[in-house]
Amino acid sequence: MQDDWLIVQQVQAGHREAYAGLVDKYKDKVYSFLYRMTGQVQDAQDLTQEVFLKAYCQLGKYKPTDAFLAWLYRMASNLCIDVWRKNKRYIKAPLEETMLVERETPERAYLEKEQQDTLQRQIMILGEDYRAAFLLKYMEQLSYKEISEILHLPITTVQMRIHHAKKKLRAGITQEMSGGAANYEVLQN
Repeated sequence: MQDDWLIVQQVQAGHREAYAGLVDKYKDKVYSFLYRMTGQVQDAQDLTQEVFLKAYCQLGKYKPTDAFLAWLYRMASNLCIDVWRKNKRYIKAPLEETMLVERETPERAYLEKEQQDTLQRQIMILGEDYRAAFLLKYMEQLSYKEISEILHLPITTVQMRIHHAKKKLRAGITQEMSGGAANYEVLQN
């Protein structure tokens, strides 16, 4: 955190190239979060660039007591929510890429891919507020306090959103998998 503040001070002192260090340090985490939020490679790339541009323009607002990554996540989350509200995208968009890794058998690989696809579809169906809280908790592994700061919400609201997201995911996966049981039975015969 201290290193980030020193880099911010260098950038503010006129050494603009120092900002590239912060971008390199955090671009993969921000992109990964945005990809999970949008489910689209191109949109995640565009939004990642926009987050870093916005952060650069607002470096004067960054407080050294905040974690720089948490500050970036807050911008990314707010930017995503703004885009959703403007054009209602990403609500049910499927992920563009899903890796199919060879496992012991083709049947097992198929079933694992189906489970992964089901989970991703259900995450994409979650409302934007629930999805942001859920992804920050379970994919980015942030604490409730960090999520609370990023989303500007009380900790109890964050906990409630994550609880409801898990409940909705369980119900959606159960419903979707009950229809998929036929796929498993076909593979076993």
